[in-house]
Amino acid sequence: MSHPVHIAVVDDEPEITQLLGNYLTGHGFRVSKLHSGAALMAMMALDAPKVVLLDLGLPGEDGLSIARQLREKWHCGLLIVTGRGDPVDKVVGLELGADDYVTKPFDLRELLARTKAVLRRIALPANEPAMSATHQVHDAWRFLSWTFDQGARRLLAPQGDEVPLTSGEFDLLAVFLQHPGRVLSRDFLLEHTRGREAGPFDRTIDVQVGRLRKKLEEDSQDPKIIKSVRGAGYVFVPIVSAAS
Repeated sequence: MSHPVHIAVVDDEPEITQLLGNYLTGHGFRVSKLHSGAALMAMMALDAPKVVLLDLGLPGEDGLSIARQLREKWHCGLLIVTGRGDPVDKVVGLELGADDYVTKPFDLRELLARTKAVLRRIALPANEPAMSATHQVHDAWRFLSWTFDQGARRLLAPQGDEVPLTSGEFDLLAVFLQHPGRVLSRDFLLEHTRGREAGPFDRTIDVQVGRLRKKLEEDSQDPKIIKSVRGAGYVFVPIVSAAS
């Protein structure tokens, strides 16, 4: 039998960690219940979880700082679960590399679904990108002397340097490369990268596009590769070809 997937729940409220711990354990996960960033960092070095459910309002250290450390040092899913519903906090959290952002109070079934969606993305086999199955899949693509290596899950700049991508950035770029020259709506992009529909104020895709532009464009304020189409979405402009 396979070992249960390890999930860490980090929240300073014992009632929350107990609630989520019991619920996720009941759905077959192994759950570590933690109450501080220090406890999480100590555990990461010994028994790193597949996904971290992280509250932002932790004692001693801001949750956004902890999120930054996770993204710099470990490859794991990161789902921010917090009572801080300010749009600025959400944008910053996503810019730091969080895979999703859920505000309290939350529905347990929705949180479970989002956690499973994060797990699917980080566990995705190299030959099965998170994109439409109706399009041909290549192992690697080239555009403007860039190389996107799907098998190795890496992006190489024209000079040959590897450009680090978060799992969300990787999935989003993969979808663009599968549909070059086509205007893709935010709903389409969110569905094909996150497996859910966009809410009325959901800026997840906008944030991810902004981060990709900073890594791809010479001038992210005047993008030539990923262009905005007012009222419609985004289009990947360059010609894309299969890399040999």
